[in-house]
Amino acid sequence: MIQRIQSIYFSLMILLSLVLISGSFINFSDSTGAAIKVTLNGIVRDRIGQNPEMIDKLLPLSVLIILIPAISLITIFIFKNRKLQLWFSLFIVILAVVFLIASIYVSFRIVSKFDARLIPGFKMILPLAILIFSILASRGIKKDDQLVKSYDRLR
Repeated sequence: MIQRIQSIYFSLMILLSLVLISGSFINFSDSTGAAIKVTLNGIVRDRIGQNPEMIDKLLPLSVLIILIPAISLITIFIFKNRKLQLWFSLFIVILAVVFLIASIYVSFRIVSKFDARLIPGFKMILPLAILIFSILASRGIKKDDQLVKSYDRLR
């Protein structure tokens, strides 16, 4: 049901996750002037005048970036089964927390390993926004469930 607020939250999570899929979402600059980027494929070092080199693969982070919008899309279309939708939304909350923690861990690892400094950007806040929207969607499903149960009591 598109008119429910949690469907809008799930749609926003899908859009934000799709933005993360394209390009890099965390950027660094090391002491040599090379740019270090965290992308869907992994950590890439881009030196001026040279081809970008893959430093490390981040398969768990890539899987999370793909799982969150996929499960969110499924959750939108199971609106008739609120219990299952609630379980899926709680699973998305857990995935969003893990994604946020993994992003922070990768950032600290890059800063310490490559003596790099973080370059602030818009895409850095997207994991936190995904977590917030997933919590709001879960709360919306709970409110809908309570509303339906209160109507059942009145009958």
